[in-house]
This record gives sequence, structure tokens and C-alpha cells, in this order.
Amino acid sequence: MLSSGRHVTMLTEGTYPHVHGGVSTWCDQLVRGMPEVDFHILALTGSGREPVTWQLPPNVYRHTSFPLWGPAPGRSRPLMGRERRRFIDTYERFLLAILDPSAPRSHFAEGLFGLAELARRGRLSAALRSEAALRSLMWIWTMPHLDTAAARPTVHDALTATDLLEHALRPLGARIPGDCVAHAVSSGLATLPALAAQHFEGVPFLLTEHGIYLRERYLGYRTEAQRWPVKALILGFYRELNTLGYRKADLITPCNQYNRRWEERGGAPADRIRTVYNGVDPHAFPLAGPDPATPTLSWCGRIDPIKDLETLIRAYAIARAELPELRLRLFGPVPAGNEDYRTRLEKLAAELGVGDGIGYEGRVDDVARAYAAGSVVMLSSISEGFPFSLIEAMSCGRATVSTDVGGVREAVGDTGLVVPPREPAVMAEAVLALLRDDERRAELGRRARRRVIDRFTLARSVDGFRRIYLELAGMPQPDPVPTPADTGDWTLQLRITDPWYRELATEGTV
Repeated sequence: MLSSGRHVTMLTEGTYPHVHGGVSTWCDQLVRGMPEVDFHILALTGSGREPVTWQLPPNVYRHTSFPLWGPAPGRSRPLMGRERRRFIDTYERFLLAILDPSAPRSHFAEGLFGLAELARRGRLSAALRSEAALRSLMWIWTMPHLDTAAARPTVHDALTATDLLEHALRPLGARIPGDCVAHAVSSGLATLPALAAQHFEGVPFLLTEHGIYLRERYLGYRTEAQRWPVKALILGFYRELNTLGYRKADLITPCNQYNRRWEERGGAPADRIRTVYNGVDPHAFPLAGPDPATPTLSWCGRIDPIKDLETLIRAYAIARAELPELRLRLFGPVPAGNEDYRTRLEKLAAELGVGDGIGYEGRVDDVARAYAAGSVVMLSSISEGFPFSLIEAMSCGRATVSTDVGGVREAVGDTGLVVPPREPAVMAEAVLALLRDDERRAELGRRARRRVIDRFTLARSVDGFRRIYLELAGMPQPDPVPTPADTGDWTLQLRITDPWYRELATEGTV
């Protein structure tokens, strides 16, 4: 527990401690890196029955799984009389703030906190699903000056939108202790309990963004089957919630400058934004050693559409036409619900005639081995924050080819090749350029590891959040970690400042 008596409630959505991946890795690193801080993990999940896939450390004193789906929480008794009229007035102003660009922006916050009062009493779900609420939605949707009117929304649209909105608003009913620092590790739904606790109990609210949540919602809804009025309402809700989180957070800690620029455009005050880069332990990701005997592209992550493995497979096919012995190894799990995507990838590879050169390795415990398996490590995503797979591969001394999304260019610097997303021919050209130049590839790998040790160590990242927690709790800062003098030995900083060094490294090893 922080010495002020406060502890940290970490708010996650669809990640830690139920799912493996970059954000979950970051959460686990943060919790384990601060054994002196007590953590409560409040995880927004699907059904609430998802297994815990991470071994939680002793300083996690409580873990709460809060389901977004399943039976509606609270009481089913409808609101009556004055209480119902007050709800309808609040709800209609809330909907107008989402759908009408001319509506006062304050209506969204006022409406959200009014709905939060009902959610905390267990009355919101039934109120949202009432006939009166459906009539209000249909009335506002069909106002002549709104774009949604031209789409002629139906009752089925209203039922669909109400269902999605009711599930999305459920976290307003999640209560967190008043004596904590609330740390939402993404924008969106994970901010709802923090916003409510800040509003009602004055709880300090810290927001960290990895990927850009709102951008990923827009990407995801492009392929959804709902009609335009439904998408307008749900995406409008995410847009307004995102902006409110940016404006209300006591401090925002993006993991790269790309996210910072997005947050400033979204309304976040510049003086409340502090970039803290993700970090890795260079001893857990040591130099990988010689390249594999067969030219190989390695990729590590979860099998997910946002990782755009179609582009990677297409690039591999182009490069293999020039280099027939080239192989592609994909390391990582297929999350539940993504099985069809894996099948789609296999069909694409078969159509391109390269299925025999692609290996699906599944999840590996020794991730460093996955990077060592490649001559070049690939990243093909269409959205990222500051990807762990990239800085881990860099720590292993591997040259990388990655797409220019999020904080990728900040991470790579001049130690790898960065290409536009969704352009397989350009990606293949970069791959072939590195595979045909052994000296350049090795030099990029050496520079990549040095860049990680200079800028992106786990110790630096964890210490940044330790200081932020103390600041939000109103406590004095610890003495800064001493920076060694420049002796020309770039490994000295690692040996002095990294608390994992003595435990995990042999004497004199880098």
C-alpha cells in the first residue's frame, strides 16, 4: 500500500489477467515491479467466467471480474413517476450529446453521471430497456436535422442499439474504493468506473493508452452488420466517452508521442499528459546469437485482424518468389473468437501457393526464442501503441521490418525498416533488402539492442509509474535513480540502474 494509505485499482478491459498479449504483459510488469504497492485488479470481461491466465503476485490483494454480458444486473422493476421522468430527461440529453453536433458538450457528462447514479442503485439496465427509453431513442433518431433520420431507423435498430448501449454502460455500476488511485489502462469502457469514482468520491484518475481505443472501435465497426443509425449511436458514444476521459483524467500517460498528439486533439490538456514508454528487461531478452541456417521471417503476437497478417502473408509470398528457401514462422495464440481468422489466413496462404512455408507455432513460454528463430522480425499491424514485440525483438538484437503505426517509428528509430501499413509489395522489398545484406542486418540488430538499453528498459518504465502513483496520492517523490557518468561503456547504465541485473545476469554479461 502507498504510504498515504491509498492503493491502486487497475481497470482493464478484455486483457489482464484473463488474456495474454502486450497490454497484459505491461500490466503484469507494472504490478510485479512495485511489490510495495497493493493492487486491486478490476477486469471488465465478457461473461465473467473467463479463467485467470496469469499467476497474480502477492501484492494483488483483490481481483474482481466484472462481466459486460450475461443477465442484466440489478433489479428489473421499472422506474415510476417523477423518477422515470427524470431518467427520460437525462437520457434524452445524453442521446442528443451523442447524435447532435450542435448539442452542448456538457450534456454528455451530465447525462453519464446521472445514469451512473442509477447504475449504482442497480436500476439502470431496466430503465434503458424500458418502452419509454425506446420511444425516446426513436424520437431523437428521426429528428429532421439529424443525419440518422434519412436512414429511417426501425424498431429493430432501436432494440439492437439499446442492447449494445446497455451492455457498454454496465461498468458504471462497478464500485471501487474511495481511498485508491484509479488507473484505467485503456480509454473507453475501463474509464467508466474511474470517472464515476472521481465524480462522486474524488478518487484520483490516471489514464494510460497503448493502442488508440477510439480508432480501433472505428476500425472494428467497419465490418459490423448493424445499420447506420446503430453505428452512429454506438460510435458517437465511444467518441464522447473518449473525449470525456481525456478531459477529466488527473493525468494521462501515453506510451508514445503519437498517442499524445491524438489525445491533445481529443481535448486532453497538454499539461496533464506525460509520456512513459513501455520497457523490457534486456536480460530476459538477450542477444539472440547467429541467424537461423534457413532464411526466416519471425512474427510474434496474437492471431488477430488488427495485426493484419494477410499483408504479412502476401509480402512473404512476394519475397519467397525471389528467395524460394524463405520461411515464415508465426508465434502466438489464437484468442477465442478468432478461429475463423486463422482459417482465413490458411486459405490465403494456400491460394498464394506458400502454405508449405508457413508455420503456426502457437503460444511459447520462451518468447525470446521466437525472435531468435527469425533472420528478420516482422510487425504488420494496422494499429499499435508502443508494441512489446518490437522492443523485445530489438533487445534480442534482431533487425526488424514493421508498419508505420502508433509509436512504431519512435521505438525503432534508425535501427530497423518502417513501411506503410497494408502494402505487401513495399514490405517484401524491405525484407529482401535486409536478407540480401548480412552486414547491414547485423549492424541494425546491434544498434537496436543498444537503443533499448539506452531508452526502453523495464526499470525506467516501472519507476516512472511509481513516481506517478505517489504524486497522485499526494506523497513526496523518492530520490531519483543515479545516472552513471559517460565512461564510454554503454552497458554501465544497464548494470547500475536495472534492478533485474544482479538477479538475472551473469557478471559482465550484456
